[in-house]
Amino acid sequence: MPSRTSERAPLRATAADALKIVIVGGLGVGKTTMVGAVSEIRPLSTEEVMTEAGVGIDDIRRVRGKATTTVAFDFGRITLTESKVLYLFGAPGQQRFWYVWDQLFSGSLGAVVLVDTRRLQDSWYSIDRLEHHRMPFVVAVNRFTDGPGVDAVRDALSLPPSVPLVDCDARLRHSCKDVLVTLLRHLTTWYAPAQETMS
Repeated sequence: MPSRTSERAPLRATAADALKIVIVGGLGVGKTTMVGAVSEIRPLSTEEVMTEAGVGIDDIRRVRGKATTTVAFDFGRITLTESKVLYLFGAPGQQRFWYVWDQLFSGSLGAVVLVDTRRLQDSWYSIDRLEHHRMPFVVAVNRFTDGPGVDAVRDALSLPPSVPLVDCDARLRHSCKDVLVTLLRHLTTWYAPAQETMS
C-alpha cells in the first residue's frame, strides 16, 4: 500500500477493480479514527456534534469526552496495485443509525469488526449482522488500555478459530494496514472455493 503523499492523491487511470470493505463496531470504538489513519486521501467524514437529541438514546457512559459521532458513514481509499483499489466505509456505531448498515454491506467483500475490550458486548450486534449476511470478517481489538488477551477475547465473543483476531491501534497507519492485510488474506481463503468451482 502506498504512503499517503498528498491529501488529494488522484485515482490512477489504470484502476479497474474496486474492492469494498466495511468497518463496524460500537459507538466510540475507533472506526472513524481507523479510516482516517489508513486512507491515502483526505477521508470523507459525516461526524456531527453530539446534541441533547441523543440523551437517553446513545449510551456514552464509557466513552467520556466524545463530542462528535458518525451519522452516516466515513469513507477512505487505499490503492493496492496498479489496477486494484480498496474503498473503506466506516459504519455508524449507535443503534439509531444501524439501519444504514445493510446499505453499506451491499457490494462489500468483507468487514473489520473493531472492538474495545472494556465494552465487548457492543461487538455482538456487529458479529451477528455479519454472520446473518454470511460476510467474511476479521476482528481487530483496538487497545485503549491493557485488557484481556486475544484468546480471552475470542472466548468472550464465541469466535470460531476460522475468524482471524488481531490486536491493533486505530491511530497508527501501519497497525491499521496490518488489519486490512489480515482481512485481504482471509478473503482470499474465503472466496477460493467459489473461484475453483467457476474455473
